[in-house]
Amino acid sequence: MSRRIQITFDAHDPRALSAFWRDALGYVHPSPPGVDLPAGADPFAAWDDFLARIGVPEEERESMSAIEDPDGSGPRVFFQRVPEEKAAKNRVHLDVRVAPDLQGQERMTALEAECDRLVALGARRVRRHEPEPPLSGGFIVMTDPEGNEFCLD
Repeated sequence: MSRRIQITFDAHDPRALSAFWRDALGYVHPSPPGVDLPAGADPFAAWDDFLARIGVPEEERESMSAIEDPDGSGPRVFFQRVPEEKAAKNRVHLDVRVAPDLQGQERMTALEAECDRLVALGARRVRRHEPEPPLSGGFIVMTDPEGNEFCLD
C-alpha cells in the first residue's frame, strides 16, 4: 500500500516562503477549515481571521503555512517557523520537472526560461549542468529565497 506524503520546510518566514513555492509550482494556499474562499480572495487574510476566531495568539499566526496541488495529485507542502539558520547543504532536495520530455538545446532553453521566472520571484541561480547523455539531460541548480537548494530538471 502506498502512502501520501507531505514535504516540510523549516523557514524563518513560512508565509513568504510558501508564497514563493506556490508560484513556483502552480500550487494554491488551502482555505481554512469550513471556509469557502471566493476566487481572488486573500488566503492569508482568511487564515488570520480563522486563527483569531479560534484563539491563536497574534504572534503565532504566521508560524506556519501550507500549499497544495490544485489537482490533488502532488504532495502537500508545509512550512514551519524555526529559530535556527540553515547550516549546511540539503541532504534532500526538490527537482522541479519543467522539461522532462525535452532534450538538448530545446530542454536547456526551457530550463533557462523557467530559471529566469523563478529568479524574478526571489530564487537564486547557482549553476548550470550541461547535458551529458545518456545519464543526464542537463539541469540548473537553484536556491529558494531562504537558501534551500532545488534543481530545475
